[in-house]
Amino acid sequence: MRKLLTAGAVTLIAVALALTVTACGSKKKSSSTSASGGKVQVCALLPDTKSSVRYQLFDAPLLSKAFKAAGLKYSVVNAQGDTNTQITQGQTCITSGAKVILVDALDSGTGASIEKAAKAAGVKTIDYDRLVLGGSASYYVSFNNVTVGKLQGQALIAAMTAKGLIGAGKKPVVAELDGAPTDNNATLFAKGAHTVLDPLFSKGTIAKGPQQAVTNWDNTIAATDFNQMLTKTGNKIDAVLAANDGLAGSVATDLQNHKLNSVPVTGQDATPGGVQNIISGWQSMTVYKPVPLEAAAAAKAAIELIKGETVQTNGTTNDSVGKRNVPSILETPQVVNRANYQILFQQKFLTKGQVCVGAFAKDCKTFTTPYPS
Repeated sequence: MRKLLTAGAVTLIAVALALTVTACGSKKKSSSTSASGGKVQVCALLPDTKSSVRYQLFDAPLLSKAFKAAGLKYSVVNAQGDTNTQITQGQTCITSGAKVILVDALDSGTGASIEKAAKAAGVKTIDYDRLVLGGSASYYVSFNNVTVGKLQGQALIAAMTAKGLIGAGKKPVVAELDGAPTDNNATLFAKGAHTVLDPLFSKGTIAKGPQQAVTNWDNTIAATDFNQMLTKTGNKIDAVLAANDGLAGSVATDLQNHKLNSVPVTGQDATPGGVQNIISGWQSMTVYKPVPLEAAAAAKAAIELIKGETVQTNGTTNDSVGKRNVPSILETPQVVNRANYQILFQQKFLTKGQVCVGAFAKDCKTFTTPYPS
């Protein structure tokens, strides 16, 4: 069994993040960070900057930092949501001599195409964050994504209970905004959440409301989707299972635009905006996935493959399309709510300067209960 990195490692890596400068904030069609100028030994293919800000804030600079520290020639690129761009970037990595490619695919079809070409060229691949269904990666590095969903489901019920929505004679309506249907992680998040929610739907403790998978994790589309849900139900939505902080933010904006009160809403990624919504009462929780741990584990595995060393794993993940179990390195997610959000500052995952600003400065205080009543 692989020994996972500690919270202390998060602090050290996050400090390194602050010292790393990348081009991933560019508004160009694709963005990249490279220390090679030509031939490379390792590549990382990131998907976009729309589904989560994590790729700009953490993944690109941390992976670059790790590869540079190992003395490797590397390229870290972002497809900015374009599948053709990601395929081209993968081919560029292969022709540039990469020995290992980390693939955080926009979708499984794109990822499988990249991995097939890499395998034909003798290049090893590692699925990063998202499992490529039907792919050929040697390893998968991520978080336990079914557990992420379970945490969301459990926290949603806890928040609903604290608000007095669950009890005799009550049947609160739970709406659902899932992630992109092309993202296997979104499927796993929903699967985990429904292990908690489905028994309660069956018992009549809660009522199943509208459900929608949000195209490309697009927050603008999510806002439209949720607005339609409000119209369909006559504003009768008592809680929302939202797959990440961006989707949760769209819910909060729609509720405010309709001059409706806040309801329990889940999130994920512990983004600055998500935490601001938590402390101001518009979001119940987020799932904290210490990306520095994930990035460090992926970089370590890539470096070990290049050096011909053994990669230590701590589990397997089933690829239902490829009908195989992929050796995996899975880090542990954690619930963050208003009672413990300051752990993100303590571990230097976020800074107060990112969260406690403007209208939210007054909300950065100590809360004695995890969820508002």
